[in-house]
Amino acid sequence: MDIGAFSVSLAVADMATSREFYATLGFEMVAGDGENWTIVSNGTHVIGLFQGMFEDNILTFNPGWVGVGQPADEFVDIRELRDEFAASGLNISDDTTSDSPSGPASFTLTDPDGNAILMDQHV
Repeated sequence: MDIGAFSVSLAVADMATSREFYATLGFEMVAGDGENWTIVSNGTHVIGLFQGMFEDNILTFNPGWVGVGQPADEFVDIRELRDEFAASGLNISDDTTSDSPSGPASFTLTDPDGNAILMDQHV
């Protein structure tokens, strides 16, 4: 099952300090407002920096993307993924998949250790 591009979403205390730190590691800003949220990449490695948007770090998958915001030619819609995960007994939360029959939507899973996993489709 292809669940899309992977990134880590980090809750940061100070956006400017975090942007500077990751720039030192070779990451460049590719999206965001630079104040509340910033997406940085270094090759195929992607990190989302988010200040004041959530409390904990999140593993993020983007159905419909194959890279840094690059649309996939074909992909499994997030609503199908949600149904499959729910049928497998996984607990779904923060679910927006019923808001519309297609297009952008998201939901969250929690792994056995309490780590949040965001499934976030932008297309």
